[in-house]
Amino acid sequence: MTEPSPTTRSLDHPTPAEIRLESVLHALSDPVRLSIVRELAGGSGELSCSYFALPVTKSTTTHHFRVLRESGVVRQTYRGTTKLNDLRRHDLDALFPGLLDGILTAASAEADRTES
Repeated sequence: MTEPSPTTRSLDHPTPAEIRLESVLHALSDPVRLSIVRELAGGSGELSCSYFALPVTKSTTTHHFRVLRESGVVRQTYRGTTKLNDLRRHDLDALFPGLLDGILTAASAEADRTES
């Protein structure tokens, strides 16, 4: 009897040891990617790519999620045909204490200032 082939698709993610500060900062420097991270940080659990109403094309959305994944900011997993995104807060906090909270606080303050 042969074993069934795996049906689960997986994506490459950097290990915590491979995550670099400059890659994280680059990923978070884009307003679209920062908005994704803010949404993930404020949510409870994983969110699908289609959850985000982004002002860019689908291919550009894919690019933004890839940058976030390859930098180690998010973890993406497939559930059926849906790609779910989760913020790698634990890894980022362990590697760069206070960085994510500081960036999210600054982004929130900037949003409050520019929306007024």
